[in-house]
Amino acid sequence: MSPLDGDAALRARAARVVPGGMWGHLDTRRLPAGYPQFFTRAEGGHIWDANGQRYVDLMCSWGPIVLGHHNPVVDAAVARQTALGDCLNGPAPVMVELCEALVERVAHADWAMLQKNGGDATTACVTIARAATGRNTVLIAQGSYHGALPWCTPVPAGTTAEDRANQGRFVYNNLASLQAAADAAGGDLAAVIITGFRHDNVLDQEMPSLAFAQGARALCDRSGAALIIDDVRAGFRLHRGCSWERLGVQPDLSAWSKAIANGHPLAAVLGRDSLRNAAAKIFITGSFWCGAVPMAAAVATLGEMDRIGLPEYLEGLGTYLRQGMANLAQHHGVGLRQSGPVAMPLWLFDDDAGFEKGGAFCRAALEHGAYLHPKHNMFLNAAHTRADMDAVLAAAEAGFAALG
Repeated sequence: MSPLDGDAALRARAARVVPGGMWGHLDTRRLPAGYPQFFTRAEGGHIWDANGQRYVDLMCSWGPIVLGHHNPVVDAAVARQTALGDCLNGPAPVMVELCEALVERVAHADWAMLQKNGGDATTACVTIARAATGRNTVLIAQGSYHGALPWCTPVPAGTTAEDRANQGRFVYNNLASLQAAADAAGGDLAAVIITGFRHDNVLDQEMPSLAFAQGARALCDRSGAALIIDDVRAGFRLHRGCSWERLGVQPDLSAWSKAIANGHPLAAVLGRDSLRNAAAKIFITGSFWCGAVPMAAAVATLGEMDRIGLPEYLEGLGTYLRQGMANLAQHHGVGLRQSGPVAMPLWLFDDDAGFEKGGAFCRAALEHGAYLHPKHNMFLNAAHTRADMDAVLAAAEAGFAALG
């Protein structure tokens, strides 16, 4: 490999032409020292950095890779649609096929609209709810991530107070807090937006309680507000339909992205008939929103999810990994907290407010071939195997040993 192609050389070149060298959540300055910034290829459950190092990939491109990198069925569908066309004067027939497939599989969905990013979808949901109700206030759980647009970005630099006007806050899984926020909004409440589970960065994850989910549904019914489930991160990993279907609770609107097209840029809003007219009335669009290739990838992805029984497969694999991690932590006498769904593991250490333990653990695991994250939930994909989980556990053994 040429020294001009390695990670350090690429960082130096990027620093000259990119502010800060990298932007957003992919900036490795947010990670412990030693993490690569640039990658050259990926296959199945593995990824290679610009120095040629191979890792078991437990970030899965921060969620979009659900079947594995270069899934052959998805790649074949992409090749077929690419040969026909992608960015056209209007949508290709595959748009209708995909929308039909989404409506068929998600219980609350009577219609679908397609976008590119998760933030596009959550913003569209909020806009539709306001158009339908004629109201302004949206309730958002404290610390929840719904995208990087001015109304919801976790880093407010460059935004204004007006960008975040007409919002109320509540505590996830705390129905009294949600009710208090709704009372404060009064007759101006347009919507409540809630993630499929609580996956705030750097905090233990929480699954929604049945009482909270049912209470949120009842509150929206009483007030005439729309219940929005942001399933951008969790969608289809935990259930064939909406994540809250496992609780028997149906939202009015839902936002999707991440896993729906196995790494190809796509997002979706699904909604009830009662919101169809409002969805048709608003104006949202983008130059690349009708790209046919990602839609073809999504149709193939949905089919493959059903063929392999994706949620069940990830549940089994994740349970195996979680038990292995628990055994290692006990053996080493280290306090490890594993939270959230096993298909999207988060590992945090006791007495580690500054994440020094997490950083040391992940640095050692990285050196032994596992790409992990010290404070963000990770992801399993359908190409991961028991052997991959064993390789992660072997790297984790080195991580625990690094803690002394």
